[in-house]
Amino acid sequence: MANMSPKKNPMPSQEPAVRARNFDEVTLGYTREMAIDEAARCLHCKNAPCVNGCPVNIHIPDFIERVKEGDFEGAYGVISLSSSLPAVCGRVCPQETQCESKCVRGIKAEPVGIGRLERFVADYHNEHATGEVAAIPASNGHRVAVVGSGPSGLTCAGDLAKLGYQVTVFEALHLAGGVLVYGIPEFRLPKKIVAKEVEELKRLGVKIETDVVIGKTLTVDELFGMGYEAVFIGSGAGLPRFMGIPGESLKGVYSANEFLTRNNLMKAYRDGSATPILHAKKVAVVGGGNVAMDAARTALRLGAEKVYIVYRRSLEELPARKEEVEHAMEEGIDFRLLQNPVEILGYQNPDDKRDPKNGFVTGIKVIKMALGEPDASGRRRPVEVPGSEEVIDVDCVVISIGTSPNPLIKNTTAGLEVNSHGGIIVEEATGKTSKEGVYAGGDAVTGAATVILAMGAGKTAAKAIDEYLSNK
Repeated sequence: MANMSPKKNPMPSQEPAVRARNFDEVTLGYTREMAIDEAARCLHCKNAPCVNGCPVNIHIPDFIERVKEGDFEGAYGVISLSSSLPAVCGRVCPQETQCESKCVRGIKAEPVGIGRLERFVADYHNEHATGEVAAIPASNGHRVAVVGSGPSGLTCAGDLAKLGYQVTVFEALHLAGGVLVYGIPEFRLPKKIVAKEVEELKRLGVKIETDVVIGKTLTVDELFGMGYEAVFIGSGAGLPRFMGIPGESLKGVYSANEFLTRNNLMKAYRDGSATPILHAKKVAVVGGGNVAMDAARTALRLGAEKVYIVYRRSLEELPARKEEVEHAMEEGIDFRLLQNPVEILGYQNPDDKRDPKNGFVTGIKVIKMALGEPDASGRRRPVEVPGSEEVIDVDCVVISIGTSPNPLIKNTTAGLEVNSHGGIIVEEATGKTSKEGVYAGGDAVTGAATVILAMGAGKTAAKAIDEYLSNK
């Protein structure tokens, strides 16, 4: 019998005052009973608009029907036909703007909690898996190299491995997972979840080589010389952008990439960590995306007494997920909206005889903004309000205004065309680049975007690579 409740089953979570001081996962997940009850809210629509809203086209009504029946492993099998990272997607994908935005139940009430159900199914499988090794698909004799072990690279590798390709993933860092391990905090995505998903791919026969920087350790052309017949570039967008304002060279100024990598990948938050991090008392995070929310909430867990989000537009224009904004507000993050930094202030430690311009942060000067006419993105353009400057007292500033693809690969790969932002130019339908046998997808093409969009690009490229090598 259908559950016609207008509300989703609420997601259990840690209390804000408790979670703000630990790195444990904030949300706790559905129980069996909650999952079955939520699944009963699905109408199992004949045309399944939710599937069209999913970048990897998971058969959503089918997996939810199995949850409703209590067949959780069957539900996992349905999801696995389309997704290599269900436990990840169930936690970090913006379902509210994708699959759930198309849910018919959402027309007059809250949509079905598709993401929460996906997470439950994946967690159930991981908890109850028997450890039996899946049969490795028979080799078709072809070898493919994948550059980067983020969501696009892992998805491409998994899809190709299922087709019998011998796939090797080359990762620049010492752990596989890309942005999933260096960018997203433990309290949103526990790293054991990522490790589990990576192990599933290894069981399919995917090989992962870490500490290999393509463009430096090896070039794309050298990969072809090693016998790989096609290359997929999913190297992400790890090059941080700064604002170009005075004071960005002061001690205590971080890019969000560095700040989060030190904590997430290098575990700087742990006592005795070999990786240093500034345990600031007052922190300003500049930006309004998911990465800014992650940085602000991480700073709070590192012991900051006060954390600000400084964003030049209003709450309605915040690009971060609604859930992440709500969690940040619940934890006490102070949102300074319609404000924009114009200078980072600092002083020179008299005991430090180095560059006098490279002192320590003491504050950030901001100016009030007003929303004017819409810009190219459709959002109203923020304009400065003259004479409205003020100083916020902080000892750390984290810049989170976006990232670009690292130029290393394009600078060392002849014939690879990129756009003005450094993104690799590809055919949208295939992921094919201007270089024969080379495909690309994810943030290396689009700039910083979502995990699920990167996965969709990986699936698209895997299909195209299979067609290319089959025809070849």
